[in-house]
Amino acid sequence: MKVARLYRFDDIRIEDMPIPQIGPRDALIKTKACGICSGDVMPWYIEKKAPLVIGHEPVGEIVELGKELFTKGGITNFSVGDRVFVHHHAPCLNCKYCMRGDYVQCETWRNTKIIPGGISEYILIPEINLRNDTLKLPENVSYEDGTLVEPTACVVKSLKRANIKKGDTILIIGLGVMGQIHALLVREFGAEKIIGADIIPFRLDKALEFGADYAIDVSKEDMSKKLKDLTDGMMADIVITGPNSADVMKQGIEAASCGGTVVFFTPAKPGEILSLNPNYLYFRDINIVTSYSCGPDDTRESLQFINKGIITASKLVTHSFPIEETEKAYRITSEAKDSLKCTIAFGDGL
Repeated sequence: MKVARLYRFDDIRIEDMPIPQIGPRDALIKTKACGICSGDVMPWYIEKKAPLVIGHEPVGEIVELGKELFTKGGITNFSVGDRVFVHHHAPCLNCKYCMRGDYVQCETWRNTKIIPGGISEYILIPEINLRNDTLKLPENVSYEDGTLVEPTACVVKSLKRANIKKGDTILIIGLGVMGQIHALLVREFGAEKIIGADIIPFRLDKALEFGADYAIDVSKEDMSKKLKDLTDGMMADIVITGPNSADVMKQGIEAASCGGTVVFFTPAKPGEILSLNPNYLYFRDINIVTSYSCGPDDTRESLQFINKGIITASKLVTHSFPIEETEKAYRITSEAKDSLKCTIAFGDGL
């Protein structure tokens, strides 16, 4: 089978390797599509894992199930031929973190994986991933729609942690695909006014198309001043900071209203320091929350939004390539210009 393996940020190779042999409680899927995550194109983040088969947003068809899955205690709700989304991590559901809903801190979650990775013609799904975070795709959800389950789930978690109140004004800094998914979903969580900010006209226009009330071109306007004008000086109740930058995080804090919340949706680059005056936060009652990845509850909710047609590939997938052109898809994603989501399609299964 073919896989896309990253050795360095600028070195992705299409290689052949054997199809994985599943264990008695594992599953094998024939991959139909896999998205490329914006996190995958942060060099400092992805290169520390190299060499690796990239991609963690796969969907596919189950082609083999381990024999013990059909015995007592096995997972019997899956069958060969099922169309599924698979999360690359799965929690134990039993530890203290899982009981609190903090699935990403679960040691099992951090140590689980799909084999060998998402951009691979076949993927072995370990038992725990199959049991705790694999979902059947509804008939009206295409494989390409299914590649959006994981990124949308990350946004669902972000918006839940933001604790949006009905009528809130939301500022979304960074309008790549994750910013656009935020824009598409925030009204579902009660937001009234949506303001986006970016430097790419294509992405600013898309945000307006997807329901944003205003789009600030920060290459031409001072974001803080424009936000003040748009909110009669109140600023934003919720600020989502997308770009991996401590400077953007600081801008997000300055854009928050008194009593507001700032969500750090992406980590900063290694070595960056965020310097804060704690009294600025304290006397304004500004909350800072982080939102890292997602858990099984988020993926289930995500699939519901996709099933309703609120999030679809037709809106967000701007480029699709065969596995042989993975590096091209990777470059387009990393350039972050006139694109949103790139996917790798396998065969004619979309």
